[in-house]
Amino acid sequence: MAIKTSPILDQYGRAIQREVLTEEIAGPRVGSVRSPISGYPADGLNPIRLASILKAADAYDPLRFFELAEQIEERDLHYAGVLGTRKRSVSQLEISVEAADKTPEAKAHAEWVEGVLKRDTLQAEIFDMLDAIGKGISVTEIIWDTSEGDWNVNRLAWRDPRWFRFDRNDGETPLLLGDYDADGVGTVPMTSSGETPLVPFKFITTVIRAKSGLPIRSGLTRLVAWAWMFKAFTQRDWAIFSQTFGQPVRVGKYPAGASQDDKDTLFKAVANIAGDCAAIIPASMEIEFIESKNVGPGSDLYQKRCDWLDQQISKAVLGQTATTDAIAGGHAVGQEHRQVQEDIERADAKALSAILNRDLVRSGIDLQFGAQKAYPRLRIGRAEDTDVQLTVESAVKLVPMGLKVGKTHFNDVLGIPVPEDGEELLTAPATPSPFSFGGGAAPALNAQLRLQEVHDPIAALTEQAERLCGPGTDAVINEVRAVLEQSTSLHQVREKLRELKPGIADRNLAGLMRMARVLANLTGRAQIPDA
Repeated sequence: MAIKTSPILDQYGRAIQREVLTEEIAGPRVGSVRSPISGYPADGLNPIRLASILKAADAYDPLRFFELAEQIEERDLHYAGVLGTRKRSVSQLEISVEAADKTPEAKAHAEWVEGVLKRDTLQAEIFDMLDAIGKGISVTEIIWDTSEGDWNVNRLAWRDPRWFRFDRNDGETPLLLGDYDADGVGTVPMTSSGETPLVPFKFITTVIRAKSGLPIRSGLTRLVAWAWMFKAFTQRDWAIFSQTFGQPVRVGKYPAGASQDDKDTLFKAVANIAGDCAAIIPASMEIEFIESKNVGPGSDLYQKRCDWLDQQISKAVLGQTATTDAIAGGHAVGQEHRQVQEDIERADAKALSAILNRDLVRSGIDLQFGAQKAYPRLRIGRAEDTDVQLTVESAVKLVPMGLKVGKTHFNDVLGIPVPEDGEELLTAPATPSPFSFGGGAAPALNAQLRLQEVHDPIAALTEQAERLCGPGTDAVINEVRAVLEQSTSLHQVREKLRELKPGIADRNLAGLMRMARVLANLTGRAQIPDA
């Protein structure tokens, strides 16, 4: 299929630049403003520095904030764990594509999108897009491929957020630092501060907000930064406390009149005994070990504070604590907390679906097929849980009352694909008549009986006979059981059985047996194949 060449505008009315769509234009370059080397603002962080970093990000200079966000993920194992859980839970979800309508063209568009989604690296690329959960924004560059004559996605390359700034007019539109080509000549005019607008159909801009506001202020790192800093202070104090009081204080005692050499020998022994765990001193000297009595309670205070801060981070990232922290509460509480996490997962999946439909699906369809009135839509998410047993039982009861249900619906509910034409089908085994005494299988039913409706009179009579036979049979069994319980020998049982007279139950059962013979006859006649 030939590549479309008609003018195409993006969602903002900008004309696309085909010559740069297949190139990497936002990658790192040594010696440029998009350097791969990062700073380390978390080193020696204190409240004053953290406040200045956040204020600078609000004033269109988010460099240090993005660097800090990266360091927090690297240094806080708990934050990295819960944030990674949230991103992986969405990146591993199934992706489905829905055509815009039932026309062949719409189906071809949906198939093109499905082809893009079959790439092996898609899961890792979606994981990178979800970097926006922590930082507030994530920019992914689309590397298009036209080597086979069609527009296809070669890869989706994550770009470091440090290389982007925001438009000063709205604080939301991302701008790329520097120019597009290696010669230093941008394809569009740069701003006074050295940024260029993003090329249409070239980038996926992911914004997932933890709170309403500008992207730079809506990421989780903005919320977690203060808790992480206070936790870092507590961990530092805990380390100092453990180093100071984790082992007993050594006190060396020397006798009166000891020489300076004796004192030096004793000091070396006291100083080295912690690391070497061994020392020698003269017999006249003494070393005493003094242990702190509050080591346990003191260390518990630091641990409780760190655990409490971890719980607050879990609430911010996952909305709950039961799935990450050892919180008592039983199975019911765990299930409730899991539902909260699933709500967040569903919200992230819907937000990312909308972003991909806007920046990837539409741009790809326009490039490959031209502008359309309606576009296919992809959906990220879990299949809705369905109570299969309840659905089947409801259908069994409601279909005879007039409910119309398509067969393919139950294929979807049961997860069984619709069989292809000519495919061998499973069928129910032939069942002998319930009133047959031959022991063999019943003959094949004719076409009309195989499509037997619920109101078939023979089936209704058979069901009624089976229902009525029950009480008569039970009555006869009860009479025989009473005889057995009252008798003391087999001779007595035989005599009492002979004395029994047929009751109403016996007479009813005899009548039902005659009805059974009639039903067996009718069933046999109905099973005769059509000539």
